[in-house]
Amino acid sequence: MSDKKIKVTLVKSVIGTKQSHRATVRGLGLRRINHSVELVDTPQVRGMINKVSYLLRAEG
Repeated sequence: MSDKKIKVTLVKSVIGTKQSHRATVRGLGLRRINHSVELVDTPQVRGMINKVSYLLRAEG
C-alpha cells in the first residue's frame, strides 16, 4: 500500500441531503463548510468521495 493522501474539502452544505450522504460526509471527518481533511487514498475512501462528490472538492 502507498501512503498517498487526498485533500477533501466540504464546499456545499449538507442541509437537505439524504441522511446516508450526511453520514458519509461525517465519516470522511468533515464538519463544516470549507473544512478540509487529508485522507489516505484507499478504495473505501474513494467510494465515499464518489458518493458525495457533489458536496466536495478533492485534490491530489
